[in-house]
Amino acid sequence: MSKVTFASHPYLLGFEDLDRLVERTGKSGKDGYPPYNVEQRSASAYRITLAVAGFAEEDLAITVEANQLVIRGRQSEDDEGRVFLHRGIAARQFQRSFVLADGVDVSGAELENGLLHVDLERVEPETVVQTIKINGKRS
Repeated sequence: MSKVTFASHPYLLGFEDLDRLVERTGKSGKDGYPPYNVEQRSASAYRITLAVAGFAEEDLAITVEANQLVIRGRQSEDDEGRVFLHRGIAARQFQRSFVLADGVDVSGAELENGLLHVDLERVEPETVVQTIKINGKRS
């Protein structure tokens, strides 16, 4: 039995990549670390906020790779000479990815009180109307 997806609809041509993207996003981020919020700040602006307590600015990296916003965190191990009787604060690395639509760009980022804010803005593209010439059959 073949898998039926929305991209197999006859009116949706060339959406196979979107289908794979939806499937991949459903599988990513299952562990829920770090927790995050996504808020819409206006009709064309968004903010992603990640709880990154204990991470310094130099421990974080934000990149955009092929319409995918990737936020990585890696804390340096500074345990030399320290003896923990209990260690409940994990210094673990993370990678959190968000898929950006065409025209959505990162407009800035700031780290404040253990929260990393990444601001996004949608730039509306110009509407382009194309007229296609019909060529007659040549004999």
